[in-house]
Amino acid sequence: MTQTRNLLKNLPPPAPEEDFETLLQRQGVKLERIVSYGHTTPEAEWYDQEQDEWVMLLAGAARLLIDGEGETLLQPGDALLLPAHRRHRVTWTDPDRPTVWLALHLAGDETG
Repeated sequence: MTQTRNLLKNLPPPAPEEDFETLLQRQGVKLERIVSYGHTTPEAEWYDQEQDEWVMLLAGAARLLIDGEGETLLQPGDALLLPAHRRHRVTWTDPDRPTVWLALHLAGDETG
């Protein structure tokens, strides 16, 4: 049975940590909704992932620092692909409203 779901409704309340919800997971693919309320990546930490990650901002606002490229402001509708091992960190999310991300993690192409 097909079900419709609005990813911007029934959001979790603000909490000390971001909310990560897996929406779909298959071999080599993971789709998740992330909800941030003023959350950032700790100052000395970077995400350095084994897989490609495509992200889209659905609501709110955020700034993402990509190593060697600088900082990017993301607003609703903005999307970008972060190749595997492209170091990045979230430097700001809107503290006054939820920032909702859609993140698609893609395992590397093992067929070459």
